[in-house]
Amino acid sequence: MNLPALLDERRARAALSRAVEPGDEHAGRWLHRYGATGFLDRLLHTDGTSPPGTSAGDDPFPGTGHKRVASWRLRATAADPDRDLATIQDLGGRFLIPGDTEWPRQLDDLEDARPIGLWVRGPADLRTWALRSVALVGARACTPYGAHTAGDLATGLPRKGWVVVSGAAYGIDGAAHRGALAADGATVAVLACGVDSPYPRGHDQLIRRITEQGLVVGELPPDSHPTPSRFILRNRVIAALTRGTVVIEAQHRSGSLVTVRAAARLGRHTMGVPGPVTSALSAGVHELLRGEAALVTDADEIVELVGDMGQLAPTRRGPVLPRDLLAPAAAHILEAVPARGPTPTTVIARRAGTTPDETLAKLYELHSLGFVERRGEGWELTRPSASTPNVRRGGP
Repeated sequence: MNLPALLDERRARAALSRAVEPGDEHAGRWLHRYGATGFLDRLLHTDGTSPPGTSAGDDPFPGTGHKRVASWRLRATAADPDRDLATIQDLGGRFLIPGDTEWPRQLDDLEDARPIGLWVRGPADLRTWALRSVALVGARACTPYGAHTAGDLATGLPRKGWVVVSGAAYGIDGAAHRGALAADGATVAVLACGVDSPYPRGHDQLIRRITEQGLVVGELPPDSHPTPSRFILRNRVIAALTRGTVVIEAQHRSGSLVTVRAAARLGRHTMGVPGPVTSALSAGVHELLRGEAALVTDADEIVELVGDMGQLAPTRRGPVLPRDLLAPAAAHILEAVPARGPTPTTVIARRAGTTPDETLAKLYELHSLGFVERRGEGWELTRPSASTPNVRRGGP
């Protein structure tokens, strides 16, 4: 790369995004100290001269290993930021850097591990969407239960004005993106490769749809390929970008747990969806739920945690039964009627702690409502049928 051709911060960061691996905190410290152009300037002086501001023989990166610096320098020398910027422009995308209006400022919480820049495709404004976003992550080899749950949550969140963020992988990620798209909602895919190189290949059409309807984001420049470490490092961006992370199915050793733990370190909300205790794919989630994560089961409960004050989930309760509508005095007498056999009024009164006259009056009231029947000198519960109320069975 020709150093004089490097004219501004954006082009310097585009070059550095090819020279430095995502999340490299050593590079982040020098980037903070020297700025993008200064950092790149020091990398490209390989002819034995010293860059401006340093003395001859000075090490521009004291404390950073020589192998690491040599790797940065080799990649920086081969970088062509003008080509990469032209490629993203031809794709209808853009390269965002800190200071841009569209830059999500919550990424600054990553400090030295903050992305050098973000390559973005899609029509929406990333900063605006990130302000009301939730990450849905989980197992690649998920169960039908996990896929259904992820799709259901991802359908419900956009209907409440929230953006679904995930990693476009197989399993939970794919189900989350599809759920949001099915609801005509907003979704963001954060890739561990170039945004022009959809991965996994089997999700090529899905990622294309996200590009048209949502946003596809990545730290790596065009034509970059994923590696295991890049997937793990990508997860910190998902955690920082969103208001909270929900894990749906994860084993004890899962990249999804990396995401939610990164979210916890950043002060974001961490949530988990419980699953069968017999499923190894729920073991990691259940471990989280025993610690720092909150249990959630639907979009309402997620929004209650990550949303604004007053966005409370509806009260959960079972179906209202006819006996729930009884006045307290009548309900008390009904509870005193034994489950089996006709019982005299005096016995029921003694069990209820009331007088026989008060008990008899309430028994006739209950009889008119279909809860009890008169049998000779005693009273018993009405046997359930299609035409009678759902009365209490069993008893003390």
